[in-house]
Amino acid sequence: MANASSTESTTETKPKNEWLDLGSFLLKLVLIVFVIRSFIFSPFSIPSESMMPRLLIGDYLFITKWNYGYSRHSLPWSLPLLPNMHWSDPSRGDVVVFKAPGHGDQDWIKRVIGLPGDTIQMRGGQLILNGQPVPKEKIADFVLPYSPNYDANNCPPQHEDTGAEGAPICRIAMFRETLPGGKSYEVLDVDTRPADDTMLFTVPEDHVFLMGDNRDNSADSRFSRAEGGISFVPMENVEGKAVFTFWSTDGGASWLLPWTWFTAARWDRIGEGF
Repeated sequence: MANASSTESTTETKPKNEWLDLGSFLLKLVLIVFVIRSFIFSPFSIPSESMMPRLLIGDYLFITKWNYGYSRHSLPWSLPLLPNMHWSDPSRGDVVVFKAPGHGDQDWIKRVIGLPGDTIQMRGGQLILNGQPVPKEKIADFVLPYSPNYDANNCPPQHEDTGAEGAPICRIAMFRETLPGGKSYEVLDVDTRPADDTMLFTVPEDHVFLMGDNRDNSADSRFSRAEGGISFVPMENVEGKAVFTFWSTDGGASWLLPWTWFTAARWDRIGEGF
């Protein structure tokens, strides 16, 4: 009787390298975040009072990146990997995030007031656009309760007041401006200051003229870079358009106390659009 010998084949499986898998996952995640942040949406937090009353310190918002085009400033740290691809000017009244020229390429946020060829001037606190006064209507005062993000040190002494419940507040005169085309927004007028009367500016080609809504507390295109302002801002510096507020806090939260994340939230501001 013949013995049949059979050959048993075994399949060896390579041991999984968990660190390699983790590294691959993290690399893909970084690439996805990089693409989204550079070309689609990007978050931005409000660090100053220059855009009150629409934006408060502690507001967090999303900007869309595709509206006007792309440039190296669309990328994190302004990496020089993209040519300047500009296909649309902002509209007057758009709120935009941009690289502030003369300020170490910090990200700032202001409102577009002037486009190439426009003339702009302030006379007695009145905005003059292309020789025509922009309608400015007095409305109810802007009232802001004190909080860790905004206390008596921020409020000009002449505007300190007491609210209906006896709590200290800051009360500032507020107006509604309406640009040609119908775009309207609120601005603050703290008092009479030198920037209420300016020279006549003419916006050069491929630039925009930007202003903060808190007119007496904004370093913007009314001021040269030597004066701490931004002068005219190149179109390629504009990174994106503000679209809505996704979170807002009065600054009273502590990372170590999770319940304060909710008590410090300004729920009525979340979801506000532009």
